[in-house]
Amino acid sequence: MFFSKPSIATPVLKTVPRFLANRAFVRQYVIRYLKRILNDALHSPPPDDFPPETWRDKMRILLGLAHSLERAEENGWISNQVFARVVESFIVNSIFTNEVMNTSLSTEQRHPYLLLISPTNNCNLRCKGCYAGSDATKKDYLDFDTFDRILTEKRNLWGSHFTAISGGEPFIYRSQGKNLLDMAERHLDEFFLVYTNGTLIDDETAARLEQLGNVTLAISVEGYEKETDERRGKGVFQKVMDTFERLRKYGVPFGISVTGTRYNWDMITRDEFVDFYFYEQGAFYGWLFQYMPIGRSTNLDLMVPPEHRAEMWRRTWDLITRKKVFYADFWNSATASSGCISAGRPNGYFHIIWNGDITPCVFIPYAAANIYDIYKQGGTINKAFDTPLFKKIREFQDNYAYERKHPDVDNWLCPCPTRDHHDQFQKILEQTQPKPIDQEAEIAMKDPDYIQGLSEYGKRLYDITWPLWEEKYLKTGDQLKVFGQAG
Repeated sequence: MFFSKPSIATPVLKTVPRFLANRAFVRQYVIRYLKRILNDALHSPPPDDFPPETWRDKMRILLGLAHSLERAEENGWISNQVFARVVESFIVNSIFTNEVMNTSLSTEQRHPYLLLISPTNNCNLRCKGCYAGSDATKKDYLDFDTFDRILTEKRNLWGSHFTAISGGEPFIYRSQGKNLLDMAERHLDEFFLVYTNGTLIDDETAARLEQLGNVTLAISVEGYEKETDERRGKGVFQKVMDTFERLRKYGVPFGISVTGTRYNWDMITRDEFVDFYFYEQGAFYGWLFQYMPIGRSTNLDLMVPPEHRAEMWRRTWDLITRKKVFYADFWNSATASSGCISAGRPNGYFHIIWNGDITPCVFIPYAAANIYDIYKQGGTINKAFDTPLFKKIREFQDNYAYERKHPDVDNWLCPCPTRDHHDQFQKILEQTQPKPIDQEAEIAMKDPDYIQGLSEYGKRLYDITWPLWEEKYLKTGDQLKVFGQAG
């Protein structure tokens, strides 16, 4: 539950989009209204079963989005058409309406918030350590009609209007003579977050993105020019800067996607980094994905060490609060998502890849089922919930924290079953025997050094972060000391 009175917010915002086109005062009113209801929720008593500060984390990070919308409006970085579509497709359909629906249901009846779909493994780059192992030699594509059916089922069965797209490079996707933006046009009530390397966005594509208004791009950077070109290829950073300029020109909101490693974590959690990308370049949001040793050339030494990950947690929440940005770390921001969101958990997600395989998470490269097989047998996407792998992961989530009540909620600074509790995850793999999606995943499943290394990593992380979790999230009022103030 995000808001104390979501039912009030929804009908008010639903009346707005058709009046937005050329009325600056209406757009400004919408932003003030969003900030007000989020601030009210931030200072409202949290639900009884929530650690109080996790509730406030949810509000802080959403306020970062509201402030980003405000900056985009003030600087002319978002077109009137896109602003209206963002309010209708994302804020109303994807946030408020979804929240009202799920709040009225029991836990057993609630649905995932979104799907992540990787419709191709083809890519024009060959980045070091790519989690998907993508490159130009791979030519698999999810069939357009199947892709379309998945989105339709998700909306009809779950009431979900939000889809994330990854790859491969999504802007290479072609099927039945259609591309990704053809799919976005077919589902205008859906909001799409597309993870892309940003090198294929020309003026024609940017203009179409502005016309559609229901697509935002999360563009990959590794730091600045040196770091980005070192991992992604010479000249890629400048192409990304050109794409940023092009998207600002057409008023299309974009964000950044950053891979945190042992070597760049310090740089990407500093004020200067946020100032450059959010305030100078106009990024609407940022996703920070710490390096996960899966895919091409796995290397545990590239992972952010546990003690530095704890410092990243401090810095990220400080930046979110002080700089008023949405900068979410897929692991360290788990207090805002009530822990791990994989395997189709309520308000979570799961992942469908180019060949139809269904995995619990983009960072869990093991298939629980295949969507083509499910459809051949007369099923729907809901069949994924019943697979042994998904059930075991949700059982872990529930027992660890999701179904526990404050103050008995376990440490959400270590939320991830595979990265932070790999010894337990290994038991899940042994019990369910899922299909590895590639050779690297098959090797990792049986590699004793890999298993031991990740297991030891998680244990060290838990020992380091437990005092932080206890101090900030299990204590209340004047006892809070981590950021120097309560609330």
